[in-house]
Amino acid sequence: MHCQYISRRAVVTLDGLLGLQLRVRRCVNPDCARFHRAFRPEAEGALALPQQEFGLDVIALVGRQRYGARASVPEIHAELVRRGVAISQRSVTNLLDRYDELVATAAGDPDRLRARFKDQGRVILAIDGLQPQMGHEVLWVIRDCLSGTVVLARALLSATAADLEPLLRRAAELAGVPVAGVVSDGQLSIRTAVARALPGVPHQLCHFHYLREAARPIFEADRHAKKELKKRVRGIRPIERAAEARQDAGGDLIRGYCAAVRSALGADGRAPLEAAGLTLKARLEAVSDSLQRVAAKGGNDRQVQALSRLVGGALSDTEHLWPDIARAFGWVHRAAHIIKNTGALPAPAVARRLDGLCGAMSRHRARAGGLCEAVGHFLKVTRSYRPGLFHCHTVADLPGTNNALEGLFGSYRYCQRRTTGRRAASSATVVSGPARLVAWVVSRLAPLEAADLAGVDRTRWLALRADIRARRLQRTRGSRFRRDPQAYLRSLEAQYAAKK
Repeated sequence: MHCQYISRRAVVTLDGLLGLQLRVRRCVNPDCARFHRAFRPEAEGALALPQQEFGLDVIALVGRQRYGARASVPEIHAELVRRGVAISQRSVTNLLDRYDELVATAAGDPDRLRARFKDQGRVILAIDGLQPQMGHEVLWVIRDCLSGTVVLARALLSATAADLEPLLRRAAELAGVPVAGVVSDGQLSIRTAVARALPGVPHQLCHFHYLREAARPIFEADRHAKKELKKRVRGIRPIERAAEARQDAGGDLIRGYCAAVRSALGADGRAPLEAAGLTLKARLEAVSDSLQRVAAKGGNDRQVQALSRLVGGALSDTEHLWPDIARAFGWVHRAAHIIKNTGALPAPAVARRLDGLCGAMSRHRARAGGLCEAVGHFLKVTRSYRPGLFHCHTVADLPGTNNALEGLFGSYRYCQRRTTGRRAASSATVVSGPARLVAWVVSRLAPLEAADLAGVDRTRWLALRADIRARRLQRTRGSRFRRDPQAYLRSLEAQYAAKK
């Protein structure tokens, strides 16, 4: 090849402005398959990306600041200016996007993934989707439970089995080792996709999602009872006001009891196992018993008696609600204890114990009174989940829940809130998610340096960048339509007429 011309380029680095003189060569043999094709020096790719004015060392620093120090764009901009780099905040945002894309491309390299999983000899895949805004794309993530590596992240417009099946096949292909198991929630499309893409692979359904879905009517009944109990304790405020001006021992006693009642009212529970209503009832019963003991010891203070009547009356008025809830929650806790299998029983024994519990619930469901239908719902969901509840007791290291991947999503959303200041998840969470989430996972362990970014496959990087740009364009069109629907529609009509 002969040098055809010299291209000059300026690159901004952390060490200052760098001027490059690049000898561009072309093959002059007409019979060559690469005849007259331009070849630029390889050393250029180690310094900067094509058509970018900032060097890879600046991009690597932006990534370290973002995911290492969790710095916002203004904070990153201030750090670069302090180092003598002339840059705008908008350019910092662009460089952050380039860092995410490069890291995601490097992390998704098939050769690198296969080399990582080769020593493991197998993978256990967890799959889940993140959809911050209804009606828009879903960010699907497939992660290896053994190493914590994100195997594949892809934004899809829907969550059908036909969409998820190719993702699972691609994830298994990228791993290059046998898939020992899959864990997910009970979504029907995921179950169907796993059965089609990975036939014969044990598919563990998440215990947490199972209990939450099965016990939802029981949990809602407990919340309703808690609301009724709280309504009857709202008269505590006048008692507190009357005790504010008192400086005697009786005033301190009333204020202490009122603080205890308010603390009990403010506590809340989390589905499926924390019954907030039953907890509130138990705490108010403890307060009521204590007030009665004070009265028995000669506490004839009128405010003490008023508080005792208030709490006791609230418990008495709602007394009929609690037996059914307590009995139903007892069955839920029993089911949770069985599938947790703290005794390390074999899977068939665990299945028989759960079947026995369901049989007892079916025979005695009438004892649940008003929660009879809720118990029926629990049994129906259990029958649906049952085939996938016990693989974790057979396959080594197969988790019983998908909480690790759920926690990854939660940490990712927290990082976005910390660095952007937005409480609600933005569209970028999904649009740029295939690059941004992977970059966050990789960078929080070991941020990539400029040399690592230089070795990224540029063809795969450009393909990822084009995909993200196309999805961002669709969101932009949606916002334009919301801003001025008539103008947007007229623009579409004009474009169609011009092309036609």
